[in-house]
Amino acid sequence: MYYSSVLTVLASGAYVAAIDSYNNLNNREHANKLGKAVQGKEVTHLFRRGGTCAFPNNDGMVSVQSDGQNGGWAMSWDQPCSYGSWCPYACNPGQLSGQWDPQATSYTYPQSQYGGLYCDESGNLQKPISQNDYCYDGKGTVSAKNSAGSGVAFCQTVLPGNEEMLIPTLVDSGSEETLAVPGTDYWAKTASHFYINPPGTSVADGCKWGSSSNPQGNWSPYVAGANMDDSQNTFVKIGWNPVYLEDSCPFKNTRPSFGVRITCDDESSCNGLPCEIDPSKQNVNEVSGGGGSGAGGANFCVVTAQNGAKAKIEVFESSGNTKRDLSHHAHNKRDTQHTVTSTVIV
Repeated sequence: MYYSSVLTVLASGAYVAAIDSYNNLNNREHANKLGKAVQGKEVTHLFRRGGTCAFPNNDGMVSVQSDGQNGGWAMSWDQPCSYGSWCPYACNPGQLSGQWDPQATSYTYPQSQYGGLYCDESGNLQKPISQNDYCYDGKGTVSAKNSAGSGVAFCQTVLPGNEEMLIPTLVDSGSEETLAVPGTDYWAKTASHFYINPPGTSVADGCKWGSSSNPQGNWSPYVAGANMDDSQNTFVKIGWNPVYLEDSCPFKNTRPSFGVRITCDDESSCNGLPCEIDPSKQNVNEVSGGGGSGAGGANFCVVTAQNGAKAKIEVFESSGNTKRDLSHHAHNKRDTQHTVTSTVIV
């Protein structure tokens, strides 16, 4: 009798376990999107076979930092495109990725990570939004103009994705490049966000997470952002990078040797001019024009280009590169952790 009872209990337990396993297998993707974990591990890691998806070089897709484990995907250098993962990618200058998880509709974690193509459990790349191209042209209303003596790397953050500044646009001296400006049809109606590196910094050095040894990458002095609303108004922002102002930053009291400004082809169609950061005239964290303060107390200014008008973010050389006058402009103490901001101007 005892032996029979034990068999009954074990059989019942096995049945329940089988049902639970079936439900878990069918719900693992949903659970992963909700950020759930089992015994401290993400759900996808419990069910995933080993392996990665190679970068496909589909129409318009651009391989970035391809010497790392990311293998060209717009992901951290030590993060492979593994089975059961979303794998974001870069596009050519002026273009935006047209692929992301269609169920990820808000700028919340972890949904904000689900950009690009899906590498399924069998190692096949899935195109989640079949009617969209891999890359498509942005609104074309903002360009980067380089009036400095050497090339400038504008590095766009990956969103949806890890928001690292991996998407490169190199602007040669004396030239212009169109920047990617999203409309309201882009993921969660978010804006594009750029880090502006000092002239002479390559995209290989500037378009990645860096260190405090050089004012480049996430330590660059300036950031910019842009997007267009449904009324054809383009909002363009330039500002100081909050990380550059942190107490732990070795450059926080040094004025950069270059400046940035927003100009318009037709100034009568733009509100908010002048909007400029010129270290030859201003101290660290000072701007001219209307704006405000954002994350970490970083100051910025914004220009609205109306009715499809075009604007430029111009980089120019300045006679800065000197210590700022601390008595003129003081900062409050801030935490020393890295700050990554997402520009959403609507």
